Amino acid sequence: MVAAALAEAITHPAAGAALDIDNVNHAFDIDGAELPVLSDVSISVEPGEFVALLGPSGCGKSTLLRLVAGLDKPKAGTLREDESRIRSPQPSRVVVFQDPTLFPWRSVWDNVALGLEAQGILKSQRQRVDAALDLVGLSAFRNAYPHQLSGGMAQRVALARALVNDPKILILDEPLGKLDSLTRITMQAELVALWQRKGFTTLLVTHDAEEALVLANRVIVFSERPARVKADIRVDRPYPRHRGDPYLADLRRQILGLLGLDATW
Repeated sequence: MVAAALAEAITHPAAGAALDIDNVNHAFDIDGAELPVLSDVSISVEPGEFVALLGPSGCGKSTLLRLVAGLDKPKAGTLREDESRIRSPQPSRVVVFQDPTLFPWRSVWDNVALGLEAQGILKSQRQRVDAALDLVGLSAFRNAYPHQLSGGMAQRVALARALVNDPKILILDEPLGKLDSLTRITMQAELVALWQRKGFTTLLVTHDAEEALVLANRVIVFSERPARVKADIRVDRPYPRHRGDPYLADLRRQILGLLGLDATW
């Protein structure tokens, strides 16, 4: 089993980058009016940390990820990767979205190779594609096409496509949101193992408090839009984590309370 093999991965020294988000404000211009989305957001992430962003739907979490990726520029404030200001996309920061967005006419291998192809280095770096597929357990499917894959396998291809770039910061925008519950649990274990093996800094958006607590070192809880940081919760538990752990149950109760959902507990 891929999950069992990856679970044996040994944690290596952090290869990720530091990320500093300093007093970031952002808004959308809609029909000539300004719609505030982020308000004075400041977060510091250490190299190799796994940080989950949790908050109400539409509060601005995915917008913040786009700013970190360099896809958009903030209205105010700064974002830095290892002291270098983030102004545009870079291969060191890679995004995995909820939808794998694989090209149906390209094989699994060719989909994973896209980043290296775009950089013009595929010819000399083909082994990186093979290594990424091996890392996610899909070497046997290198010549398969997206329509031949399950949802979990397609998301593994998307992860391999990100990992082939050897990112310092892996940006995850609800990458497991469309998977069935059993596949999602398996993929959560595989994500942790990949992170432990590679040491990249990880920023995850999720709407699932349990998922955040199972995966992350820290959980940042946001308010309603415009998003402000309501709480920064450290998860002091070793991996692998168990969903029945009373410590995690207590943190989940705290988080749901911060989101106004404590009555549902």
